[in-house]
Amino acid sequence: MDFQYGCFRYAVLLAFICSAMTCGAENRALGRILLQNALAQTPPLGWNSWNHYGCNINENIIRETTDALVSNGLSNLGYTYVNIDDCWAEPNRDQNGRLVASASKFPSGIKALADYVHSKGLKLGIYSDAGYYTCQKQPGSLGHEQVDADTFAYWGVDYLKYDNCYNDGSKPESRYPKMHDALLRTRRPIFYSLCEWGLDVPATWARQIGSSWRTTQDIEDKWESIISRADQNNEYASFAGPGGWNDPDMLEVGNGHMTAEEYGSHFSIWALMKAPLLIGCDVTSMDNKTYEILSNSEVIAVNQDPLGVQGKKVSKQGDLEIWAGPLSNNRVAVVLWNRSNSRATITAKWEDIGLNPSAVVRVRNLWRHRELEANHQGSLTASVKPHGCRMYVLTSVSS
Repeated sequence: MDFQYGCFRYAVLLAFICSAMTCGAENRALGRILLQNALAQTPPLGWNSWNHYGCNINENIIRETTDALVSNGLSNLGYTYVNIDDCWAEPNRDQNGRLVASASKFPSGIKALADYVHSKGLKLGIYSDAGYYTCQKQPGSLGHEQVDADTFAYWGVDYLKYDNCYNDGSKPESRYPKMHDALLRTRRPIFYSLCEWGLDVPATWARQIGSSWRTTQDIEDKWESIISRADQNNEYASFAGPGGWNDPDMLEVGNGHMTAEEYGSHFSIWALMKAPLLIGCDVTSMDNKTYEILSNSEVIAVNQDPLGVQGKKVSKQGDLEIWAGPLSNNRVAVVLWNRSNSRATITAKWEDIGLNPSAVVRVRNLWRHRELEANHQGSLTASVKPHGCRMYVLTSVSS
């Protein structure tokens, strides 16, 4: 979507929402739902600073990342959010109680940085916390929700990741709606990403206030972390859909501690699960294999499919698993995932993936970008490398 046209559409929507919000509780709730759906019809794609840079961030890194996303073509594939994580702020608020960007790291200020990101057709995200401090002991937003929301809106922020550290011990269900309401009152469309680590099962309540919600603890650049986050997120598949998405945390692809096969599996499963695809590596110096994984337009298309049904684990024999989910136009996405340490043959049966057992299908391999020569009926079998996967889209040619 063209950025300026997108802003115009949101402005029209917000005018309707704000009108609705003046007309009682029911219409205020309607306004929230309309805004949420507009921002999260499909899972967000973009980049986040934490997994690679941690606290070692500054405005030059954000600008260079923005430039790289545009120059290498990733922005054209949908990676539009450039998200600053923790460690961007001064340790104290100003005399008016407002957050202040670090003078040493962001001397131009967040507003100027947002203007730069917007000038490239992308969107800027920022980080805060539903506690007294962020996880890195910077000022949190608990008790300051409206002034912080107003600050973010004034700066031109488009995305808020909202963490859960150093809180007052109250339930997330009581703290997170306050920031949601504050953001809505700013009348700026800001994607609201809840990060309470899945502690209070946000999949069961966060759709009413957020556009995505973490279902897991923080991810690590380790194979064991990938499979555990996938399994945890899988439990809540039925709660995701257009307007709100389960979030098993950001991508580790390209950070160097896993193999290419493992990163391919990571990306494939996250895409199938309709998880937010937020790149977590240095996109200014990616190797070819990392770029090949992150730029696979066919896998991204599964993630962004308008039907918006989260794929899930449908069959398992030891470490050999089949994950699948329906797509628009009566298609099915399938991942044959080998979690074992040796090559193995995996077979997906039609009855396990939601197809009529007698259906004849055309099979497209999304990583080889080609259709298999013969149509298939009843099942699909492939040999899969250790810790690797095969990903397909099946299209019925007869039922």
